[in-house]
Amino acid sequence: MKEKVHPLQKLMDNPWLLLFLGVAIPVLSYTVWGLIDLLGMPPAQLP
Repeated sequence: MKEKVHPLQKLMDNPWLLLFLGVAIPVLSYTVWGLIDLLGMPPAQLP
């Protein structure tokens, strides 16, 4: 009888998905962080 494979084990066994998540999560988080930082800045004072 075939044993059920845990979903987390399926995730860890897929190197392409791990590579994608390892690149996508930092890119998305730093992009959102940068946008929040930009939106929080006051407008520049022109001379």
